Amino acid sequence: MITPSSVLLPPGGQRILVMMAHPDDAEFICGGTVARLVQEGREVHYLLVTRGDKGNYDPDMTAERLMVIREEEQRRAAAVLGVQSVTFLEGYRDGEVEVSLTLRKALALEVRKIRPDIVFSFDPWKMYEHHPDHRATATCSLDALVAARSPMYFPEQLRDGITPHRVRQVYFFSTDRPNHWVDISEVIDKKIEALRCHVTQTKNMELDAYVRRHATIAGIEQHYELAESFHHYVPG
Repeated sequence: MITPSSVLLPPGGQRILVMMAHPDDAEFICGGTVARLVQEGREVHYLLVTRGDKGNYDPDMTAERLMVIREEEQRRAAAVLGVQSVTFLEGYRDGEVEVSLTLRKALALEVRKIRPDIVFSFDPWKMYEHHPDHRATATCSLDALVAARSPMYFPEQLRDGITPHRVRQVYFFSTDRPNHWVDISEVIDKKIEALRCHVTQTKNMELDAYVRRHATIAGIEQHYELAESFHHYVPG
């Protein structure tokens, strides 16, 4: 059983980048882990492809209003967890994210700017992932890590102090093949507090029960009371 003494496996790293498709992805899937990373003194940054402009069923809501609301919700949730920066890509709409060279390039640029040691993102090999944005973000995020480390990819980005950057480790979340578990028992209330910032997504949920149920299931295999699971990967 993996001990809960540290979130990251060796060699670890100080600067963490969480790459996601929508506001609330990080808090729902790995909010407890983010809270623990911050507690350990790690520097955590968020990178989002969209502003979640279709994530609502209110017939009176518009996409333009919703994206403003959800961006603010995400910034408040990140502040609760102690995340140091939140970056949104421009020009990508909820439900319309596709695997493309343009998205790979945009993500690679942000990786080169932020220069993380560790990346957390969706598992590109998860079976039966139903959300197209999750699938596209997963693929393009991993592809961007390959591009970001080589000066031959997108060389026009390499100016004004921007240089190639190699990420040392990746933790895939929303995976069906976990090989690493993080004990979040001591930070579950912080995860729930952050999720409550996403009012548009959680106001009609029994949030406390939902979060604890999923964390309980994730922890069973490792005999943790509450956990989040990942597939740990070391890029070649």
